[in-house]
Amino acid sequence: MDKQEKELVLTSQDFEPASEEEKAYMVKMRPQTTAFQDGMRRLRKNKVAMVSFWVIMLITLSAILIPFFWPYKYETMLGMTPGKPVDASFQNLTPFQYSTSEIARQESGEKIVPHIFGTDSSGRDYFIRVIYGTRISLIVGFFASMIVLVIGLFIGSLSGYAGGKVDMVIMRIVDIIYSLPDMLMVILLATVLKQVIGDSLEGTMLAKIGSNIISLFIVFALLYWVSMARLIRGQILSLREQEYVLAAQAAGAKGSWVIKKHLIPNCISVIVISTALQIPNAIFTESFLSFLGLGVNAPMPSLGSLASDALNGITSYPYRLVIPAIVISLIVLSLNLFGDGLRDAFDPKLNG
Repeated sequence: MDKQEKELVLTSQDFEPASEEEKAYMVKMRPQTTAFQDGMRRLRKNKVAMVSFWVIMLITLSAILIPFFWPYKYETMLGMTPGKPVDASFQNLTPFQYSTSEIARQESGEKIVPHIFGTDSSGRDYFIRVIYGTRISLIVGFFASMIVLVIGLFIGSLSGYAGGKVDMVIMRIVDIIYSLPDMLMVILLATVLKQVIGDSLEGTMLAKIGSNIISLFIVFALLYWVSMARLIRGQILSLREQEYVLAAQAAGAKGSWVIKKHLIPNCISVIVISTALQIPNAIFTESFLSFLGLGVNAPMPSLGSLASDALNGITSYPYRLVIPAIVISLIVLSLNLFGDGLRDAFDPKLNG
């Protein structure tokens, strides 16, 4: 009997149950995980994305919490007291500088919270204005991205699933919007809408938000949904020929049900990544329009309007332009890097 035949001979020992040690040695199974858990594990390993995430969280929490306990308000002119002359010593203070009256109060033993970034030409604390400007920019960026997501998701899903003439008409509209000069149309629409809806908001709840912010949201609803719609359409076109979609259609399921239950859930990673990358674009557009005077209404600040106001004293107080510019750059850079990390972690095409 040769060696190969001996290996094929079975004995009674070959049918004995394996011990726990043998099972542990032979069976080395990876814990069962979902696609979301796999994506989060890859995301946590991306150090650049995680650092960007914590920077975003720090900026967001600061913009939300600091105004609750900071003693100065963004609209309060510190040198203005009813019935008294204007105290000019509050105006144009440099960082950590105190006014004449504050120095006197400190000498009497009173504790005064410093003006970390100084004050502006109207005597308003610049630090709290930067904090409020950051809050406004983040809110506008988030809600504008949600508007783009909702419109782009609806139109892209309809175009991709319906196909035919519906898809052709929608895509021609998308091509027309793509052909328009982007920033020029944004400026024109923001200017026209500001004039159109400005008077109609008086006496309503939207008056506090301001006509400029409303017009900015309308601009995003009119122009910025095309990229999201085209991306969703491409995903739907590739998914609608899958077997589970054809099975649902054969069972008599309606198109809206198929889109809601099958197609959109399978596009969720692409949707989340695209929305995360859309937020910095919205923040940059809001800052750009505010810099041109088409953003938030005075005296409410935004980072763009603060940078615009700082141009008047750029030779004497350059830090007033540098500070909001750094905050804008930090927010946009962190969101872009985090969005890239989400794409690397959750895009199935990049992860096989």
